[in-house]
Amino acid sequence: MSAFLRPVLQRWRLSALVASLAMLAIAHAFETFGGLAPCTLCLRAREVYWLAAALALAGMLATRLRGGERFRLAFNAALALVFAAGVALAVYHAGVEWKFWPGPTACSGGGAIVDASQMTDLLQGARIRPPACDEAAWVFLGLSMAGWNALASLALTVLSGLAVAHERRTTR
Repeated sequence: MSAFLRPVLQRWRLSALVASLAMLAIAHAFETFGGLAPCTLCLRAREVYWLAAALALAGMLATRLRGGERFRLAFNAALALVFAAGVALAVYHAGVEWKFWPGPTACSGGGAIVDASQMTDLLQGARIRPPACDEAAWVFLGLSMAGWNALASLALTVLSGLAVAHERRTTR
């Protein structure tokens, strides 16, 4: 095992917490500074990271209690499942963007930023179109945010699995 990977796996719950919070911060930065309002599936992806962060924090606290070391493997495995669900959701979202399959019928963002001119337009009868799940708002190197999220979630799933394997080796 590499010198870089060993400390990450030994403190996987902390690493997963930091990674989850970083992904949430990145999403918030795209929304706040990039002006990209999230669609429904984007908001669901954030829920995965909130769940992972809460689970990682709970794991950090639980394993500090007397006898809590025995739960390290269980928390790492649970994180692997949460991140795997994130992979599935991100792949589904990317597939919706590529028109491989239909998205949810209520695919509109609840967090759209509305300014005063849009409110005036709305009051005068104009329709404001919320973000759609089937249109990539941002693409880099041929991948949308959903595609990059799938890769990040996959990496976190693999690392969680490696943390489980590492924990099994060290508890024998």
